[in-house]
Amino acid sequence: MDYVAALFAPTVMAVAFTFLIVTIVRSQGGANKYKEDAAVDAALAAANPNSRPAQPDRGEAARSAD
Repeated sequence: MDYVAALFAPTVMAVAFTFLIVTIVRSQGGANKYKEDAAVDAALAAANPNSRPAQPDRGEAARSAD
């Protein structure tokens, strides 16, 4: 029965770690992603009021035409 006691703690920790990873993966993206992105953008704008919002990269051809 010593082997059961020796394997119990690592097994419990492995199961808990698996649930932690599954929870993290499930919480990424989805409807909450835009809320979190907006909160980060607002915090960055408040921290640095002189910065411009990031412009999407339009490619090299668009730069040469400007």
